Amino acid sequence: MDVLQRYVSQQPLEVETFFAMVDTTAELIGNSEKYWSSRGINGARIRILVEIAKAGGTILPSVLAVRIGVTKANISVLLVPLEQQGYIRSISDPKDGRKRRILLSDEGEKLLLDVLPGNRAVIAKRMENLDADKLKLLLSLLRKLQARKE
Repeated sequence: MDVLQRYVSQQPLEVETFFAMVDTTAELIGNSEKYWSSRGINGARIRILVEIAKAGGTILPSVLAVRIGVTKANISVLLVPLEQQGYIRSISDPKDGRKRRILLSDEGEKLLLDVLPGNRAVIAKRMENLDADKLKLLLSLLRKLQARKE
C-alpha cells in the first residue's frame, strides 16, 4: 500500500496538471449545469441546440454526433425530446433526398436567445479572477493541447 500511496500522491507535473484541468472542468460544468437546472433545462440538450445554431441552423445528424462526441446511433435518441418539444425539426437534405437534416426551429432559436445570456454571465462570473491576458494565454495553451491529437 505504501508504494501505491506514493504513486497516487506524488504525481509528475504532467499528471498533476491533467487532473487539475479535469477537476476545474468538472467544477465549471457543474456551475453551468446548476444554471440550466434552475431553469428546468437539460444542459446536454442546450449543447445540441447550440451546435446546430453554430452550423447555421441546420446540420446532418452524423456531423452533429461527431461534434458532441456521441455515436450516430445515440444521436437519434438525443434528438427525439428536442423534436417533441418543438425546438428542432427534421427536413430532407436538399442535396440528397435520402438524407435528413436537423433544423433549429423558431422555438429553439427563441429558447437559446432567452437562456444563453444568463449562462454566459454565470461562466464569466466564475472566470473573473483571470484577466483578459491570462484568459488568452489559457485559451492558447488549451488549443495547443487540442492540436496535439494522436
